[in-house]
Amino acid sequence: MANRLDLENSTHDVIVIGGGPSGSSCGYWLAKSGWDTVVLEKKQFPREKTCGDGLTPRSVKQLEDMGLGTDLGSYHRYEGLRAVAFNRELELKWPKADDLQTYGYCVTRYDLDYMVASQAVKYGALLRQKSQAESLIFEENSDKVIGVNVLGPDGNRYQLYSKVVVIADGANSRIGRSIGISRDRSYPLGLAIRGYFYSPKHDDPFIESHLDIRDEEGSVMPGYGWIFPLGDGRVNVGAGLLNTSNRWKGYNTSKLMDAFVAQISGRWKLTTDSAIAEPTGGKLPMGLTVGPRVGKGWMIVGDAGGSINPFNGEGIAYAYETGRLASTVIDEALRLYDEVSTEQFNSILRKYNMILEDNYRDYYRVASIFVEAISRPKLLKFLISNGMRSKTIMEWVLRVMANLVREEDKGFVEYALSAAEYAARVFKPNLPQTLVDSPNSLKIQSLTS
Repeated sequence: MANRLDLENSTHDVIVIGGGPSGSSCGYWLAKSGWDTVVLEKKQFPREKTCGDGLTPRSVKQLEDMGLGTDLGSYHRYEGLRAVAFNRELELKWPKADDLQTYGYCVTRYDLDYMVASQAVKYGALLRQKSQAESLIFEENSDKVIGVNVLGPDGNRYQLYSKVVVIADGANSRIGRSIGISRDRSYPLGLAIRGYFYSPKHDDPFIESHLDIRDEEGSVMPGYGWIFPLGDGRVNVGAGLLNTSNRWKGYNTSKLMDAFVAQISGRWKLTTDSAIAEPTGGKLPMGLTVGPRVGKGWMIVGDAGGSINPFNGEGIAYAYETGRLASTVIDEALRLYDEVSTEQFNSILRKYNMILEDNYRDYYRVASIFVEAISRPKLLKFLISNGMRSKTIMEWVLRVMANLVREEDKGFVEYALSAAEYAARVFKPNLPQTLVDSPNSLKIQSLTS
């Protein structure tokens, strides 16, 4: 993959900070639309990234739309989710949802991010690897962003200028924090850890989720554990936890990982010798509770904007989607760049906020109710143990949690979710401020175009 550095201190249409799923997706769609787009990636592809490595039908849809369906075909395809909890298990195939596929893939981020970034380059994006975005450049005496200060692979510093900067530097978003982006701390943060193991079940046709994950003392915790088969001799094993109370804040996820591996070791034939490397972890800001999301000359996408699904911790699909949504708004703004004032240009960029809310706000509002529910161990046990008695119920749970609701199902689901809202008022959950003032009618939308 080319890493051209012949245009230092140059001007472009868009600079994207970060070459992960959201940044490369945004870069791909902008470059395909003909815009001069630079993607800054601080590391060298291919590179490791902590993730569950599971692609749901929503992710598959976005990757296929980027022309990567054939590439995906060389990786392990799986048919659905095996839910395990309280001595029961159910195999749930991915349900049909509008124009989404009924299967997913397991692909390591080592391969996946390189694949998508390469596709962006193929369509005209300029990828600058081993190039660290150090800070943003502002217009003199203004808070308008006009470029990025970059530390290049040769150790030299230079400036890149653009009409729009897209911040896609991940969950910790150092660049985002530098301009005042912050997480609503009234909403729980996800904590996750994963490792790779050799397993004879590496080609299992189902990913597996354990909904009754327990700590080292055997107590049920607000989270879940997963095993995602990669089809190459390895499985991705991990555990996620919501820090829903002081009890879980600062919890040692390495202990959680050890307890979960012990819980599933016989089932997946895992041993101390089958561990490939030390597990790695990270924080998961969820539910679009990071903001502001757009400003003068900039916007934020993917994990940097807290786009992770609170229901299941899925981040890749929403990274691709938010990157794509951002590109549509930027495309509109750039087409009018020479015809409108600076304020009008920034007003067009602010449409990104409305589009995000139209696509996700009500869904994430209901997810916040779910998060509140599972923070209560007794209620969590009651809901899951009873739900696991009915495959029909769990199929609906899978459909809702994976955001795979069909158009013809929305009436029923809206009724069910309205009931959930009523229950939430009884529970009086501490909803994040960004989710408080939502419309009365619930909408669950899929990004399909």
